[in-house]
Amino acid sequence: SKFFGFNAELVAQWNYCTLSQEILRRPIVACELGRLYNKDAVIEFLLDKSSEKALGKAASHIKSIKNVTELRLSDNPAWEGDKGNTKGDKHDDLQRARFICPVVGLEMNGRHRFCFLRCCGCVFSERALKEIKAEVCHTCGAAFQEDDIIVLNGTKEDVETLKSRMEERRLRTKLGKKAKKPKAPESVSKPGVSEESPGPSKIKTGKPEETNLDSKEKKASSAPKSAGGSY
Repeated sequence: SKFFGFNAELVAQWNYCTLSQEILRRPIVACELGRLYNKDAVIEFLLDKSSEKALGKAASHIKSIKNVTELRLSDNPAWEGDKGNTKGDKHDDLQRARFICPVVGLEMNGRHRFCFLRCCGCVFSERALKEIKAEVCHTCGAAFQEDDIIVLNGTKEDVETLKSRMEERRLRTKLGKKAKKPKAPESVSKPGVSEESPGPSKIKTGKPEETNLDSKEKKASSAPKSAGGSY
């Protein structure tokens, strides 16, 4: 029974939305901690503030729709589940994985480690990532960094690593925004932040020319006067 309980939990993680507990339906999204959701459930959660109390633990880290990534999943040709209505043989549908790794063909059923890339949303097995080492996505060719790899439904250790990465990312963005903010009032009085740096050099090079011209003009204008005075 212990195995069955674990198995049931596994089935739930890979087939049901973490928020609504409904069967996962495209568009499916994943958060920075690697949990799976129906996109509409996340949108509803973000719009309905009262849901924060009830579902706070499951999605407290999702502050905006930008915190989730829409997944590009590869269908399993062997999956015989009802594509539309799931009222029929619901449990039979879940015996076979609905999605597979497009690179090595492993089923996405919890027995194999799967991940997605934050940069493009493509999903494949960790085996594909290890076997075919590349700096670009195996499916769409998007360039990615280690920080972009998010393990789906990972272990406690995985989640802890992902959580610290998520916090670091958010801190960087916060600090980035704070660094940009002080420049805003300056840009009101000055022509623009981007023009500020070349601005002073223009003035520096411009000033001597202007003064030279001024002095030349003054000399030119004063010359005829002095000539006129002698006549």
